[in-house]
Amino acid sequence: MKNSQQSPLEVPIGAGRRDQRWRVPAVCLVLAAITFAVFGRTLTHEFIDFDDNDYVYENPVVAQGLTFKGIVWAFSCHADNWHPLTWISHMLDCQFYGLNPAGHHLTNVLLHIATVIALFLVLRQMTRAFWRSAFVAAVFAIHPLRVESVAWVAERKDVLSGLFFMLTIGAYVRYARRSWSAARYGLVLVLFAMGLMCKPMLVTLPVVLLLLDYWPLQRVEPRKLSGLVLEKLPLLALSAGSCVATLLAQTGAIQSTESYPLPLRLGNALATCTVYLGQMVYPAGLAAFYPYPHNGLPAWEVGLAGILLAGLSAVALGRRRKQPWLLVGWLWYLVMLLPVMGIIQAGLQAHADRYAYLPQIGIYVALTWLAAEWGAKWQAGRVALGGLMTAVLAVFMVCAWKQTTYWKNTETLWNHTLGCTTSNYVAHLNLGADHLRKGRVDEAIADYQEAVQIAPHYAEAHNNLGIALMQRGRVDEAITHFQKALQINPDNAEVHDNLGVALLQKGRLDEAITHYKIAVQISPGYALGHNNLGKVLLQKGRVDEAITQYQEALQTNPDYADARVSLGNALSQKGRVDEAITQYQEALQTNPDYADARVSLGNLFLQKGRVDEAITQYQKELQSKPGNAKAENNLGNALLQKGSVGEAIAHFQKAVQLEPAQPTVQNNLAWLLATCPEASLRNGAKAVELARQANALTGGKNPIVLRTLAAALAEAGWFSEAVESAQRALPLAEGQSNTTLAGQLQVEMKLYQAGSPFHSPAQTH
Repeated sequence: MKNSQQSPLEVPIGAGRRDQRWRVPAVCLVLAAITFAVFGRTLTHEFIDFDDNDYVYENPVVAQGLTFKGIVWAFSCHADNWHPLTWISHMLDCQFYGLNPAGHHLTNVLLHIATVIALFLVLRQMTRAFWRSAFVAAVFAIHPLRVESVAWVAERKDVLSGLFFMLTIGAYVRYARRSWSAARYGLVLVLFAMGLMCKPMLVTLPVVLLLLDYWPLQRVEPRKLSGLVLEKLPLLALSAGSCVATLLAQTGAIQSTESYPLPLRLGNALATCTVYLGQMVYPAGLAAFYPYPHNGLPAWEVGLAGILLAGLSAVALGRRRKQPWLLVGWLWYLVMLLPVMGIIQAGLQAHADRYAYLPQIGIYVALTWLAAEWGAKWQAGRVALGGLMTAVLAVFMVCAWKQTTYWKNTETLWNHTLGCTTSNYVAHLNLGADHLRKGRVDEAIADYQEAVQIAPHYAEAHNNLGIALMQRGRVDEAITHFQKALQINPDNAEVHDNLGVALLQKGRLDEAITHYKIAVQISPGYALGHNNLGKVLLQKGRVDEAITQYQEALQTNPDYADARVSLGNALSQKGRVDEAITQYQEALQTNPDYADARVSLGNLFLQKGRVDEAITQYQKELQSKPGNAKAENNLGNALLQKGSVGEAIAHFQKAVQLEPAQPTVQNNLAWLLATCPEASLRNGAKAVELARQANALTGGKNPIVLRTLAAALAEAGWFSEAVESAQRALPLAEGQSNTTLAGQLQVEMKLYQAGSPFHSPAQTH
């Protein structure tokens, strides 16, 4: 199967060996350079809020770096996939780079470069065609369709599996061209297994190896064909195992035949095969997500796609003897696309650029060898062919370089996607989520409403719109959308939880409890649901049940700081102060900036008489967040217990400035300004102003605030008003069975009746 004429793109191995010594490394360097020239700019890109969060920066196991626990975790199913080596590669990135996106992007680029160079070396090794192999590798390196696989951190599985794909073929060629060796065959098996553990799309590799047996390895003979098939059985067994693992992992992602009927899938599969061919030639309008045609593609479009594929297949089959690379390249393309054509529909996309990463290599080989044969026929053709291929590479480099700009961040990606596609509810959902994360709630609502209008039967669209409406205080509308989401998918734990939150805001506690309970029944390991259920049970006074729910949440996620604080609050209510302190301390180990944990810990220290430790906690909180009014108020109380009255007043004043409408803070400051034994620190008029504000905010029904108002009025010299305020406070205190407060009011009332203010060294109030 050798051509009689020398191609301008072919230099046989052995011809000019002295030149060959520098050509191979030189081409490898050029391939690396052009690849980095296109994709190096991704090192300045951010993570994308589209799987990057689940795979890296919001994944607590991955973010810890490489650990034994993480390695064990990697070998189970996550994110609707089983690809342990991919998870481990992300862990290694976190080990070296932390959550700096530049390092994660660099790994993707380096892996792609390694795959490109491996493709060149393996193809050259198989075909003995130097420049053809270099050109195929160059097109593969910088084609715009590669951008999604390289620029998207979460698509690490493409570039990593691609490298093992090439290494497996290289090992197979070495095995096939020598006498049989268990070690060489074992290496093929090991590399293939590792590739499958990066991405299961490699399951068709054994068939690709059979194609390579036909050409260029020329191992296919009628008497040997059955032996070649038997030789692939261990590889096929690995493929079968990977298929089973993938189907189990993607149970939640595989769509039903009711939503995606088989005729619809077949039509989309035919169209998809032609779409990638079109994008290969004219790579414009590339998007991160292509909506599935749920109403079906036009019959003429499916028919034309079928005719085109049948025609190309017929040509490749008819030319198999004279041009075997046409058939091998074409079948390589079709066979490798088979797992992602959508016959088994996983996900919501019609097709995806990343799916063409390895399949299109077959087309590149077929077209390159065809062009080389054409260019070898006459001298002018060689010159024209060289110019054409240079131009092709230049155009692809510019287009790919431009395409990478759209992957800079979440907003640019989805805005570009909306500009390239129509009725793209997924793009609206993701853009809405980005707006919401940035605090642009109205823009988020607009995008979610677009998504709901496009896909009214998509539960996630209603759920996300409900979340955004909640942030705008439009709780009734949010409840409506959560309920619609549950009509579509009653078994969504997150939506039940969100509806519970909304109902709680409306004061419908029992209904909220019902939905929280459903959420944790659907998903027993749903830590957020257990925590929220615990909070509303605590609000209902069912403290023991609340504690159980917090413990369930922490059993699922021991690093859940909010659940630890909630548990601490509940334990504190039960009088189990030391246990509560432990929970707050553990919460702060997980999240040192957790304000409620630090303030609550300070409060318990104060309760235990550990005043200095309480002051330390409040001061740490104010160092990290100077605007925390609660911490300022509590620090004032602690300083008061230490006898530092002046400092206490200063902190109470800061607390009032930060939260002017907080009656507790106003009351504390007013009490000090009215009753402080140091005359220089008292200010009756200001005390009256603050006490009156606190009394108005509490509706005139709080005996503690009325007591403060009485003391302030007396300090200002308004004794009759002071007596009146104390008289209003007394029955309220007695009604609460607060005998201590009632006794204090009776003593102080006698002073006011005698025309004397109340000054006391005991400043706590």
